[in-house]
Amino acid sequence: MSPSTGAALRLLAATVDAKAVAEIGTGTGVSGIHLLYGMRPDGVLTTVDPEPEHQQFARQAFRACGFASNRARFIPGRALDVLPRLADAGYDLVFCDGDRLEFLDYLAESLRLLRPGGLVVFEGVFANGRTVDSGPQPTEVIRIRELLRAVRESQELVPSLLPVGDGLLCAVKR
Repeated sequence: MSPSTGAALRLLAATVDAKAVAEIGTGTGVSGIHLLYGMRPDGVLTTVDPEPEHQQFARQAFRACGFASNRARFIPGRALDVLPRLADAGYDLVFCDGDRLEFLDYLAESLRLLRPGGLVVFEGVFANGRTVDSGPQPTEVIRIRELLRAVRESQELVPSLLPVGDGLLCAVKR
């Protein structure tokens, strides 16, 4: 994750005064650290990843940054198996950095998870410039284009595309 993307995540979490954030794709914990820095001091990050090793590494990274263990909840598993078990309208922000082939499904789950005024954020929507390239594209890029179209056309969302890192698609739930 680029420094500018991390800074944007911190800003977005602070903007919605996030107390509850769901993260799809724990990775090494870098995005989670930025989100935690932007969240309220009593906020909790729920992070989902199919790889327990990733979550263990992130847990150590959070601890090294001084975050108390009760600030993050780690749930191992595939996002589309875990997200349906999370509370409706229980989240201020949902950050999606998982399988790009599942982005449209993440959007549907995010709309259910977010409170009104909550924010959904998708990372990597420029796909290294491929989303605007006119040539034939892999399925991943086609799915990202479908996501961009769905968000743009949604009456439930107020979207914006931030040109930081590899692109952040952000949308506020009405």
